[in-house]
Amino acid sequence: MTKTTSVDTEIIADGLTFPEAPRWHNNSLYFSDFHSNTVYRWQQGKLSEFLQVDGKPAGLSWLADGKLLVISMEHKQLLSFDGDKTTVVADLSALAAGICNDMVTTQSGYSYIGNFGFQVGEEPVATQLIGVNSDGECCHVADQMMFPNGSVILNQGRTLIVAETLACCLTAFDIGPDGSLSNRRVWADLNGVMPDGICIDHQQGVWVATVDAFVLRVVEGGEVTDRINLSQASFACVLDDDEDYLYICTSADIDEAACQQNRSGRIERIRVG
Repeated sequence: MTKTTSVDTEIIADGLTFPEAPRWHNNSLYFSDFHSNTVYRWQQGKLSEFLQVDGKPAGLSWLADGKLLVISMEHKQLLSFDGDKTTVVADLSALAAGICNDMVTTQSGYSYIGNFGFQVGEEPVATQLIGVNSDGECCHVADQMMFPNGSVILNQGRTLIVAETLACCLTAFDIGPDGSLSNRRVWADLNGVMPDGICIDHQQGVWVATVDAFVLRVVEGGEVTDRINLSQASFACVLDDDEDYLYICTSADIDEAACQQNRSGRIERIRVG
């Protein structure tokens, strides 16, 4: 039975262009705001600019040495920020058929990066998931992916789950010692709901922002255990370390011109306990 929550969320940041890729790191919330080219940090109730990224920032990850990895969407690059300077880890332009979007990184530093697979306004086509190792070497690790988007790693680093937005499912792979992927399967069929950004909880449930005005929690096999109704569309979500709150990136707009003009982007949160 699905538990549905319709209470008002708490808005902790608004006036954003299009917030995405939220991450909880060192007791702070970080997220990308596409059209302002900014990575923000929310810490102890205060919002501040953390990093400017040319070409629109998207997915974020941290390496064991404390460096931040960030995707430049339009430049199709994986970047590293050491707190002082930004460097290019990998140029993905030869591998990404469309602009790059979200990512996840293993503890050993292997990153999995999605891309649209087509230009905005074109007919959607399948694309490839890109893998980048800790030395910046990159290759295709999975094909026939329909808009690979938010990703999480579970089972102590043994399983990758990728949200295929246009296939309306969560797809799982086994992760090999070298980062290679095998045993592709549907982890959860979302029955026409389009997943965007996702996050994992301690019980191995996946919280799914749906490109609609609700967030779902699903478990392997596709059962929906929770639904949170919102006032505008959700595009990504993350839990804090204690899983007290779910932080959700929302926006009333998708088109860049409308995002810039209306600035309806918000970070909302709800206590999930």
